Amino acid sequence: MSLSASNAMTIVATAAALSLPISFCRSTKLSTKKGVKGGFRVFAVFGEQSEIEKKNAWSTLFDVEDPRSKFPQTKGKFLDANLALEVARYDIQYCDWRARQDVLAIMLLHEKVVEVLNPLARDYKSIGTIKKELAELQEELGQAHRQVHISEARVSTALDKLAYMEELVNDKLLQDRATTYSEEASLSPSTSTQSLDTVKRRLPRKGLNISGPVQPYHPRLKNFWYPVAFSTDLKDDTMVPLDCFEEPWVLFRGKDGKPGCVQNTCAHRACPLDLGSVNEGRIQCPYHGWEYSTDGTCEKMPSTRLHKVKIKSLPCFEKDGMLWIWPGDGPPSATLPSLQPPSGFQIHAELVIELPVEHGLLLDNLLDLAHAPFTHTSTFAKGWSVPSFVKFLTPASGLQGYWDPYPIDMEFRPPCMVLSTIGISKPGKLEGQSTKQCTTHLHQLHVCLPSSRNKTRLLYRMSLDFAPVLKHIPFMNFLWRHFAEQVLNEDLRLVLGQQERMNNGANVWNWPVTYDKLGVRYRQWRDALERGEKQLPFSKSS
Repeated sequence: MSLSASNAMTIVATAAALSLPISFCRSTKLSTKKGVKGGFRVFAVFGEQSEIEKKNAWSTLFDVEDPRSKFPQTKGKFLDANLALEVARYDIQYCDWRARQDVLAIMLLHEKVVEVLNPLARDYKSIGTIKKELAELQEELGQAHRQVHISEARVSTALDKLAYMEELVNDKLLQDRATTYSEEASLSPSTSTQSLDTVKRRLPRKGLNISGPVQPYHPRLKNFWYPVAFSTDLKDDTMVPLDCFEEPWVLFRGKDGKPGCVQNTCAHRACPLDLGSVNEGRIQCPYHGWEYSTDGTCEKMPSTRLHKVKIKSLPCFEKDGMLWIWPGDGPPSATLPSLQPPSGFQIHAELVIELPVEHGLLLDNLLDLAHAPFTHTSTFAKGWSVPSFVKFLTPASGLQGYWDPYPIDMEFRPPCMVLSTIGISKPGKLEGQSTKQCTTHLHQLHVCLPSSRNKTRLLYRMSLDFAPVLKHIPFMNFLWRHFAEQVLNEDLRLVLGQQERMNNGANVWNWPVTYDKLGVRYRQWRDALERGEKQLPFSKSS
């Protein structure tokens, strides 16, 4: 007997507490004509009614009517969103009723075991008779426990179906493509969890095809402000080289202290400028000493007369402790986004890490929290339990929301930023069911700059609304970097494997499920952008 009665009770009690009941019926040989010690009053148990004279505190748990007679009659009809959800709700109600009967069966059988083992029974039963009765009861208990496992699977199937329906409703798919349910798929109780597969085959699914070698970046993806470095990393006499959309650039400060971004290639002999130095607000090539200002104009040519030479430069501004560039050909937007942490937070770490993965795959990973208890078992998710169901809840039109059951808020901010706020109680432990219920929080910013088709420049900023003393501990930044690299390495081996298979033709978004919602919306946003749609999906104005 693999499942105890108490565990079985937990299944039903949880479903009852959540008002989430379930689908499918099967017959059984067990009868409930006899009463139970302590007394229960039960209706429609395994096809029969049983009247129990006495009642106790558990009687209300089993005093539930068979809901099958109330199933909506929709055979052959087109289901709108509301009716489809109603069908799913009745499906769950049935599973709840079924599970209660399974638990009751186990309780009744345990009562019989107690009666057989009663010492007084030995006065009128032989040992052989008692052994025979116990063997029969053991077989019946085994069957009852197996039935509980079936009910548990039905609960999971029905909840999965309900979540899938919710996804379709939220994305307004059912309004556009009404779908007919067959009686076998969703209206009549079934003995197998295969009905969910039947439903999904008949319901419209949003597919994504992200496969094959990474293509050159679309020019429209360049027409955004991109944060490329932290202000603290660019001193008056230093440079920050970087790649953006497969072109080499270098940041430095001019005479006025304002940042500039020029092509990291000398006009003379194509020498990398970042190998040189910054002199009086100009970047000097180490090969022949040509010097360029922040707008790309060559202002010095030692050992020859000055020619009119200019290298390419990009619009470059500084805001909120970050350096921003506009790599596109379109006119720059008049305003830069704000990436400041929320009020009450202090910045504790700012890291820049180069990663050998395409930036879209890295964003897919950052927008997915469901992988944490499986991937990050040596770092922040060590000891996390695996939830029975994970969802990302978000408005019908939006790129932000919160994770259930984790106390984590998350947002994708175009073109390549992920912001998240995590409620914590102590290192490595989550607290509460939402960030609002938590007293202390960690805020994260991830910027995934597309360096090349197989490389990403990741900017990471971590802020806390507690423990300000950590800012003053020597070498703390090295500790944060060590921890961040540990977490990234756990992801990196998986994402690199995805990238290899994607380049060989595999689809890395072959079968999206409920908790993939934010990642799917990022891909839909990017696809619409590259197609040139005037109104991008999930934007605040849509």
